[in-house]
Amino acid sequence: MSSVTVETLWVEKYRPKTFDEIVDQEGVVEGLKNILKGDLKEMPHLLFSGPPGTGKTTLALVLARAIYGDEWRNYVLELNASDERGINVVREKVKVFSQYFTPTEETPFKLVILDEADMMTSEAQTALRRIMEIYSRTARFILICNYLNRIISPIQSRCAIFRFKRIPKELAIKHLETICKKEKLDCSKEVLEKIYDASTGDLRKSINILQSVASVSGGKPSITDVDKVIGKYIPSAINNIIDSLNKGDFNSAVSNLYDYKTATGIDGQEIIKVLLNALITRNELTPDIAEILAKYEYRLSEGAYEEVQLTAMLAELIKALKKT
Repeated sequence: MSSVTVETLWVEKYRPKTFDEIVDQEGVVEGLKNILKGDLKEMPHLLFSGPPGTGKTTLALVLARAIYGDEWRNYVLELNASDERGINVVREKVKVFSQYFTPTEETPFKLVILDEADMMTSEAQTALRRIMEIYSRTARFILICNYLNRIISPIQSRCAIFRFKRIPKELAIKHLETICKKEKLDCSKEVLEKIYDASTGDLRKSINILQSVASVSGGKPSITDVDKVIGKYIPSAINNIIDSLNKGDFNSAVSNLYDYKTATGIDGQEIIKVLLNALITRNELTPDIAEILAKYEYRLSEGAYEEVQLTAMLAELIKALKKT
């Protein structure tokens, strides 16, 4: 039986470093390679959009390595918009990062990677657009977001946009199998499929769950091990929401949902996905409930007002749970 070492995060240990190591996203990879073939001085700002765990940040770092080589860390500034909420903080960091840089033929600019850009307010994005213009001589920006429609048009028009798609299940499973082989894990395809399904197609989350399962399994993960770990991935706030729904306490369910939404900053569609996974894990998902979740996820994807839709969804879920 193999001993499993988990000190190093596998998402970092197995993060691709070259274009050839990227899982799927052929169109994006080809587009970035074409940019590198041209005059780097003419490289535009870039905007990466798509679901979580599809390789957006990884490809930004792969691009940085391709441009700067082994010295890439000296030329890259990584910021997270959800952490750096004050646009003045972003402005000052970019200013300090860029002002002492002299462009050369080999390194015509530094690179600013701004993750979760869609978490910024419209006012902050307007200020960001100005920052991008001020420092365009010495810096290029890669903006990363989950939802392109939350990025203001003036920023979109100044960027080359790359859309990332959800990684197909078979390719994600194949990648997990590769990790298992390297970590000497005896992991069945059934277990890996369970992990993938629990992650809602997020490869990064799949790898995190796999590592957690490996740490409790002694080298041969089982479905039971996966179930134990998945339970830990469900926030207590989500369980509180479901418990309130089961009790028929609508006001408590609404309060718990919006407390969770405020604390995490995630949007309504992501909340529905988390609810779905929690209900599956608790064995409380019924056809009626699945239909309700699908209906409201679709409405949100079409741009319906989020607070109204989430509140109405909870009202329907209470009725559906009473029938079970």
